[in-house]
Amino acid sequence: METAKQITVFLENKPGRLANILAELAHQKINITALSVMDRTEHNVLRLVADDPAKTVRIIQGLNTPCTETDVLLVELRNQPGALAHVCGALAAEHVHIDYAYCSSGGRNGKVLGIFKVSNADKAMRVLNFAANNADKRRLERRNMVDRRTYRKG
Repeated sequence: METAKQITVFLENKPGRLANILAELAHQKINITALSVMDRTEHNVLRLVADDPAKTVRIIQGLNTPCTETDVLLVELRNQPGALAHVCGALAAEHVHIDYAYCSSGGRNGKVLGIFKVSNADKAMRVLNFAANNADKRRLERRNMVDRRTYRKG
């Protein structure tokens, strides 16, 4: 888990605007880790996390497109049912508000990245690290219990 810069881009609500931004980022060898696009009446909102945020901002500004930067959490998730619910539940239990969230489309070793804009990033990191450590302990305890079983023959 880490923090990263998310770029929020405000696009005119016209065909081709998103394609132009993405094509220029690709041309400039910017790798997009995750993105989300939401439509609004007056404009679309593109949120993305890229491998080089500073260069990404320069490229987008060079296209005369307004953008801002925001700190977000990148949380590695197992690509399985309940993984996202577990993170959201742990944050809710400690009163960390999630402003918005989205996920990457794929990742390494069957995992994806959850991108979270939260009310308190430091607290969220503490909560999620604690939850992950406890989950690891519970998995080990379950394994140990299985290892101690004796089976009768016959």
